[in-house]
Amino acid sequence: MSGHSKWATIKRDKAKTDAARGNVFTKIGREIAIAVKNGGPDPANNPRLATVIAKARSNNMPNDNIQRSIKKASGELGTVNYEELTYEGYGPGGSAVICDIVTDNKNRTSSDIRHILDKAGGSLAGPGSVAFLFSRKAVVVVNAPGKTEDEITMLALDADADDVEDDGDGIFTIYGAVSTLQTIKAAAEGAGLKVESAEIEQVPTDLIKLEDNKYESFLKMLDNLEENDDVQNVYHNVEMH
Repeated sequence: MSGHSKWATIKRDKAKTDAARGNVFTKIGREIAIAVKNGGPDPANNPRLATVIAKARSNNMPNDNIQRSIKKASGELGTVNYEELTYEGYGPGGSAVICDIVTDNKNRTSSDIRHILDKAGGSLAGPGSVAFLFSRKAVVVVNAPGKTEDEITMLALDADADDVEDDGDGIFTIYGAVSTLQTIKAAAEGAGLKVESAEIEQVPTDLIKLEDNKYESFLKMLDNLEENDDVQNVYHNVEMH
């Protein structure tokens, strides 16, 4: 999985401007809505909601915003009706893209995503077109300055993880089966490590390298997808550099 580097994505997100932060809060608010819809408004009894709240706090989302999103999703502040979708497609150079979507208007969203991909020289594809190039995994990024890869690997294996990637500067990405997400997260926190991110993701089984001009087009496409309010996550198989 070398080259996937979830940490590179996290750093990219954290470097966004204040204007873009509102976009992040909108996305997290929708994640909260879906979590409440599927598991109720109490994070103590809804692990998915608890995970989203932790994500909201790590992104400095004000507690008032979090509580307002929960109340709105549970019907206390009106009604909201979002649905989850997954779009697959191709980007520049034959790159593969999967987008997690949360939308209240799928016709608008599909049109927007199609336009972004077409503009980059790619195309929207049908279900299953690129999904076979990815595996759903638990992905936990930890900040562990002073720790060696061997030490993190031992901790990860004890938590039933599959693999560890050293992202440099004390950052490690731990991969495991979907069912191991909370176990890995708890093991890292129990060892006193800072958990930067803990989510279920689509991890590419192999990476492709794009020529410079294609790579620039790909990055622009990636930005356009991530800036769309309906797009929660974007996964791809391009080696970042």
